[in-house]
This record gives sequence, structure tokens and C-alpha cells, in this order.
Amino acid sequence: MDLQALVRKYALQNAVMYDGRANLGAVLGKVMAENPDLRSRAKEITSLAKEVISEVNAMSPDSQRSSLEDVAPELLVKESRPKDLELPDLTDVTGEVRMRVAPNPSGPLHIGHSRMAILNDEYVKRYGGMCYNRFEDTDPARIDPAGYDSIPADLEWLGVKIHKTVFQSDRFELYYEVSKRLLEIGKAYVCTCRPDDWRELKNAKKPCPHREQDLSDQLARWDRMFDGTFGQEEVSLVVKTDLAHPNPAIRDFVALRIDETPHPRTGTKYRVYPLMNLAVAVDDHELDLTHVLRGKDHINNTYRQEYVFDYLGWKMPVYIHYGRVSIENAQLSTSKMSTGIREGKYTGWDDPQLGTLSALRRRGVRPEAIRRYWVETGLKEVDIEFAWKTLHSFNKDLIDDSSNRYFFVDDPLKLRLESPADLTARVPLHPAHPERGTRELEVPKGGSVCLSRADLPEKGGRLRLKNLCNVVHDGDVLRYDGNDLGVLKEGVQVVHWVPEAAIEAEVLMTDGSTRKGLAERGIVAAKDASVQLERFGFVRVEQVAPTVRCVFTHR
Repeated sequence: MDLQALVRKYALQNAVMYDGRANLGAVLGKVMAENPDLRSRAKEITSLAKEVISEVNAMSPDSQRSSLEDVAPELLVKESRPKDLELPDLTDVTGEVRMRVAPNPSGPLHIGHSRMAILNDEYVKRYGGMCYNRFEDTDPARIDPAGYDSIPADLEWLGVKIHKTVFQSDRFELYYEVSKRLLEIGKAYVCTCRPDDWRELKNAKKPCPHREQDLSDQLARWDRMFDGTFGQEEVSLVVKTDLAHPNPAIRDFVALRIDETPHPRTGTKYRVYPLMNLAVAVDDHELDLTHVLRGKDHINNTYRQEYVFDYLGWKMPVYIHYGRVSIENAQLSTSKMSTGIREGKYTGWDDPQLGTLSALRRRGVRPEAIRRYWVETGLKEVDIEFAWKTLHSFNKDLIDDSSNRYFFVDDPLKLRLESPADLTARVPLHPAHPERGTRELEVPKGGSVCLSRADLPEKGGRLRLKNLCNVVHDGDVLRYDGNDLGVLKEGVQVVHWVPEAAIEAEVLMTDGSTRKGLAERGIVAAKDASVQLERFGFVRVEQVAPTVRCVFTHR
């Protein structure tokens, strides 16, 4: 038994799995578990392990991983034990629940939108009932008609079950009916003040001159809202609240206004449009929702909508507010994304630079990873920052086992390999699945290999070509230097390479750049699949001819 090799492989595994720092106790535990007879030599083994761990911890993370790939690739696969977490129970559940997702069809869904969709879906599946997809499309200027198709596709990809879809643009007559009822019971008024003047009075806790006018005057202005008398910003229907409320945002709010913008679905049929707080309150009642999940940024809206429910004697759903989530390092603004697409900055809504669900799908991120992320995040009321690293870790748990391995060399340099005979590297398609077979990479005597310029040492420097042989850089050539793995103990760098018969490949990165290079020819068998380009990262193979094109997933 090579005791040093045994300790070294477990030290490398522990370092790779835990941010480059092997732990003495963990390594000793693995060694003793494999060879219980060594327990009687614990003092000797501990001394040896300290020496080996010191050497391993001094290596770079890339060198640790490369060394482990060479000596024990099967140890690279980390057993995944997802935590058995679930969302807290909903309050006031008396049977089945009725919940909703409420997208604005201004563009496709992005990673932030997925939180509401997944959490609603989780609760409907737990308690039974139904989940509506309610298109909140009452702002015609902000609608992208493509959203009516892309959003259902995004929800389906997420695994969110939608039982019924409704469109607020189909429900204008209902909003008018409720608005007139509020007007008739003295809980709303038709205002023709200039918007800035009305807002100034409200902020000063003062009523506008129309607030307490006779109903007959109110109804006359109501009729003129619809006959073309007024233009945009010349009239609005306002719901009364408490003008003395300490929060100016809760004081009287606009429920209807004029908008001359043609609607993608209804054209010019309507020009009196409901605002969000009226339409949401009416629909949450009419759809008989039991529970509504929304972010903390909607708390003021909840207070406004409560007035409508109280005035009309409606029972409110249970409104649950979770903390805001800030999402860095991804473009999420629909308007900026749309402008970027028009200007050629982005190739489309699925550009890898974007945080849309279609971009994540294109990159090879699995919807199950997104679901796990939001379930583990839960309904916390505290504000949080989205952790891409955590999502990537969850996704790696899902794709690592199915992702075959291939070599990829970016910015390649071709060098002749001076060897005494033909050489063949036999590399497992996956270190944990020998049944999948191997990739055989052949280098004939006098043939060439390609490796990254960044990996080439100065003249006289030594390298190990992974799974092939050791070499010395000798100017324009690489000189064969045996195949002894002992060079790894001397700190010789392990590098990836491809035969000169490799094929052109490129990887679209999340920063908008494209990494061009060469890949093993076997990668053409992985079209549409997630694979790991060793030492580079996980990618999804999008195209295999005429050039292999991959989309970067994550490290």
C-alpha cells in the first residue's frame, strides 16, 4: 500500500470540495474508514497527513482539482444531500386555496419574477385548489404583445401549473361598474384638477375642490369621462381614503384615468383605463382569491386596496408580504433589455448576459434549481441579496452527474510533441460513471497537440498533459518526459490539451464575450446537452456544426 498516495488523494478531495483547504480530521477519517487496520498507526498517519495537507493546501485550486482528476477522478463527484426544507404553512386555510401570479406582459419573465410564480405553485400543490395567471395589462404603453406567449412558456418551463388565465383588458366593464358604485356611495369622486395641483393638495392633507361636490355633479363629469370631452391628464376618478393619514401614499388614490394609447388586444375600444390598485382589488375579489403573495414594496398598495374591500363589504384575501430581493450582475430592466436588443447590444431576450428565464434556460440552468432556491429562501420578511453562487451550486447538484467531460482549449497554440512512440490518452467520459466509456485522444509519433497560450511555461519549464504524459517546453516543441505521476508532488502543473485534429469551438459567456478555441471532436455527440469543459466550467452545447457553439452555464 502506498500510504502517502492514499492520504494525498483524500487531502486533494477534501481541499477541492471545501474551498482549497483540506481538514486534518476529515482526511484522517476517510483514510481510516478505507483501511481500519491503520488505526493502530494513528500517530504515524497523523504526522504524514499533516505534511501532505500542508503541501496540498499550498497548491492553487486549479492544481488541486487537476491533480485529483489524475489520481482519483471518481472522488470529484460530491454526494448531494439536499436539505428537506419546505415553506411555512399558510394561515387561515379552510380548504383549497385560490392564488394568482400577476405578470405585466411588458416582456418575458426574469429570475426575480420566478419567486412569486414558484411560491404560489408550491402552496397550491400543497393545499389543492387553483392558480390563476392574471395578465395585468391595463397600461397599453408598456405592453409587448410577445409577452402574452412568452410568459406562459416561461411558467410552463418553471413547472408552474396554471389552471386558468384571465386578462384585465377583458374586464374593463367590470371596473367601470365597481367605480360607479364607489362614486354613488360617496367613496370616490371625479377630479378635473391638474395632476400636480391635486397631488400638492393631497400632500398638504387638503381636499381638492371636487372631493365633496354633489353626486349629480360627479355623475355628470363621470359621463363626460367616456364621451370624449376630456383628454389625457384632464380627468380622473379618485378613491377617497383618509386625507389625514400620516403616510401621503395612502391618501386618496387614482383609480381611472384617460389614455389614448391603442391597446394591443382591444385597440381603441377603450380610453378610460383602470390603474393597478382598483383593478387588483376588484379582481382579487371577483376571482375569490384566498391568499396573495407579494413583495414588501406592495404594502402601501395593500393598504389602498383595503379601502375598496371595506367600502364594498368584500372579504379580503390573506395578503402575505415578503422581503425585497436585490439581484446584481444581471440585466433585469425590461426597457433596457428591449433597447439593448434593438441596438444590437443583446442578441435577443435569451442573450446569456440577461437575467431572463429564457436566458437561463439557454445556458442550461435547470428550473428545479430555481425552485429549490426560492423554496429555501421562503417568505422571509427581511430584504435579501440574490446569491448566484447558491443557485449555481444547486444547479451543479442537478447536472453534474449527467454532464460528460470534454477538453476545451481557448486561445490555442499548436506545438509538435516529440515522443518516442504513438501516445493515447484514455479519459473517462465521466469520472463517476465508468460504464459510459472513455474518450480516446490519440497523438501519433511526431504529431502535435494544442494547449492554451496561458498555460505554456517558459522554455525549459515542465508540464503534465492531463492523462497523456509529462513534457518539457523546448522552444517550438514539447519534449516527451515520461509518464511518472510523481511529478505532481513536485508541483508540476497539469494542463488540458487537445489533439491537432480537434474542432473549432466557442463559448458564449455571461459578460457578452466569446471564448474561442478548440474542443475534442467527441463533443458533437452532446448537442443540446449540458457538459463540463474540464477546468473551464459547465456549458450547454447549443450547436455542433459548422462550429461548435456552447453557452456558459457556471463554474
